Amino acid sequence: MTSEERRKLLGSFIRSHRERMKPEVVVRRRRTPGLRREELAALAGIGVTWCAWIEQGREVSVSAETLSRIAEALALTPAERCYLFELGGRRDPAEPMISTVATAPASVAALVGTLSVPAYGLDRLWNASCWNSAAERLFTGWLGPCGERNLLRYTFLSPSAKMLLPDWEQRARRVLAEFRADCVRRMNDPFLDGLAKDLRARSELFAQEWDSQSVSAREGGIRTFVHPLDGPLSFSQHTFNAGERPDHKLVALMPV
Repeated sequence: MTSEERRKLLGSFIRSHRERMKPEVVVRRRRTPGLRREELAALAGIGVTWCAWIEQGREVSVSAETLSRIAEALALTPAERCYLFELGGRRDPAEPMISTVATAPASVAALVGTLSVPAYGLDRLWNASCWNSAAERLFTGWLGPCGERNLLRYTFLSPSAKMLLPDWEQRARRVLAEFRADCVRRMNDPFLDGLAKDLRARSELFAQEWDSQSVSAREGGIRTFVHPLDGPLSFSQHTFNAGERPDHKLVALMPV
């Protein structure tokens, strides 16, 4: 989607929801359905001309604060508000900044607990938010009460990761490239910045790969391991995003 197409979609979305709104004061012979543009501008605290330009999809830069005021004026639902900010290419200032491991969505936790194969949930910074016993047995240095909850810290810093992954360096590069692609919408998250700064200081490989700007989609495929107790293992990896929380994902490893 081009930037022009995104701007036009943003304008159409705002105009459509403006026309659905019921005005507080009903006026006879009202030609405009819903709110007038002037009324939305007043509610959102922006100029009428600026509001018109946004709805017309003109090449203007709309700040996150302006989008937030428009969302409140239109009484958007959480899903509609998220869509508005996606079209506007901005991060919602109302989105909480969570420094600790986020709680897994109910759908992810339920599926992870049901599966008999290794399965785990990841939050927006790729901290393990939940896992089952099969995953805890496989990832002995990552999951469990004493493990490093963050997948990147485990992969790049844990000695057990280098032993578990026979192709450790290649896997570490892939994990980071996938993580960069996944977190592109959260590049202004201070906790993401802190994670990257910490890993840059502690891992030369991470620093090199972070600076190389490698990006890759999170794809499935065969993942091999050399387990200290179970020996060589091979799995086919599958990743799913949670519908109610797209920043959370479920990862399942099917034996092959």
